Amino acid sequence: MWYHQQLTKRAVATKIRRQQIVLAGNRTLKIYGTLTCCSGKRMQPASRVFFHSEAEALEMGYRPCGHCMVEKYREWIYSTHRK
Repeated sequence: MWYHQQLTKRAVATKIRRQQIVLAGNRTLKIYGTLTCCSGKRMQPASRVFFHSEAEALEMGYRPCGHCMVEKYREWIYSTHRK
């Protein structure tokens, strides 16, 4: 996981191009989503984190975005309410 504030714009672009960053998340709300999500694009850089994989985001306790990852969000909701 990388914190947006600790990376330069160039470093972020390089990591995205090299597919080291594939998802972004909100560290306050513990939500992750795609890099193209309109909700994620409005996020404050101080709250933004980046992930290499979905497994990494889930391992860190983040949940899928209900806007850009609808199916994954439904699966997450179903699995948490079944317990």
